[in-house]
Amino acid sequence: MNFYLGIDFGTSGARAIAINASGEVRAEARYDFGALTTLTLAELWQQALFTIIGEIPPPVRQELFGIAINGTSATVMLCDQTGTPVAEPILYNDARGVKVLETLRAVAPPNHPTISATSSLAKLLWWFDDSLGALSAKGLYFLHQADWLSFLLHGQLGVTDYHNALKLGADPDRMSYPDWFSQLKTQLPHLPRIVKPGTPVAEVRPEIAAEFGLPRRCRIAAGTTDSIAAFLASGAKAPGEASTSLGSTLVLKLLSTVRIDDAEKGIYSHRLGDLWLAGGASNTGGAVLRQFFTHEELAALSCRINPMQESPFDYYPLVKPGERFPVNDPHLPPNLSPRPTDPVAFLHGLLESIARIEARGYELLAELGAEPVQRVYTAGGGAQNPTWTAIRQRQLGVTVVPSLSTEAAFGTALLVRDACL
Repeated sequence: MNFYLGIDFGTSGARAIAINASGEVRAEARYDFGALTTLTLAELWQQALFTIIGEIPPPVRQELFGIAINGTSATVMLCDQTGTPVAEPILYNDARGVKVLETLRAVAPPNHPTISATSSLAKLLWWFDDSLGALSAKGLYFLHQADWLSFLLHGQLGVTDYHNALKLGADPDRMSYPDWFSQLKTQLPHLPRIVKPGTPVAEVRPEIAAEFGLPRRCRIAAGTTDSIAAFLASGAKAPGEASTSLGSTLVLKLLSTVRIDDAEKGIYSHRLGDLWLAGGASNTGGAVLRQFFTHEELAALSCRINPMQESPFDYYPLVKPGERFPVNDPHLPPNLSPRPTDPVAFLHGLLESIARIEARGYELLAELGAEPVQRVYTAGGGAQNPTWTAIRQRQLGVTVVPSLSTEAAFGTALLVRDACL
């Protein structure tokens, strides 16, 4: 029997799910990053990758036919010719690219998804901008998180998928980088070759196969982003159906017959078969809630909220200044006041405010030409909170249902299964 392994790298940890050809889950593993570590980010990711593969039961590992990895969108790295990182990775929500936005605006088409302080291309230009004490690009490779982790398994340096590469400037129709890259005056490192998500890149490296008891025929496929993987796991299939990922951040994806790209509003579209997956990612979400409440407190206090009564508190919950969607402002400050003394009222205000941001996101997509949202599937940790679900359903005005699976790793397992069958 063949099994397929999807691995999800999020902000707080990594998760692996193995399925069979029928889509049934046969094994799972988890690795939590934790707060205290002496490892670099890359070392932590590598340790997590090999730990969770090793935790898959041997009978499943021995029959793995395909593996794919998703990572956080626009989390990027620089490596040398051996694949060794030469700088600390820059995370998905890091807005240091604001310093090179004018350079981008001068060459990129209007409303292009790269015109964002957090885009992959903005981070790349920041690394090599002469005015910022740039690195030398000679001999270096620019990779996304999922690209590098996949490289550790297949050994082919410099391969990406067009979901991860969208914010680097890739054209998903032409499977190439745009002509306007020639107008960039910055010296560029090696950019990864673009393939379709799920494309088998190479068989697993022999030494990895030997160490973990994997079959030599096991193929390592190009991955995707965490939000696309969550969408694939949701069960949404028709135009107007959407997926909201309520993890550390808030990610909206709406299936549309129309491609929508509007960088000024933090909106971009991914190609998904014959349709487009329009949406954006907000910096609000569960990370803000965890600043104030433990998991146990969230569960207990939520039970005391009346979700049919709207909270009077109108916050913009952020961990730090900077927002991507539905407001694209790298300097937008958090708004968490006034804070009531009653923790139930405060939590109600936070949940209500995040729900308002979600509703505004879908309204904005419709205003720009996408199908109005008809049904919302929910993934991420927030999907487990029934009070929040009821608040969101009231704000959205449509049915909110659980995803087929709330795990992005499941969506990535489906991706590699469908590519290998």
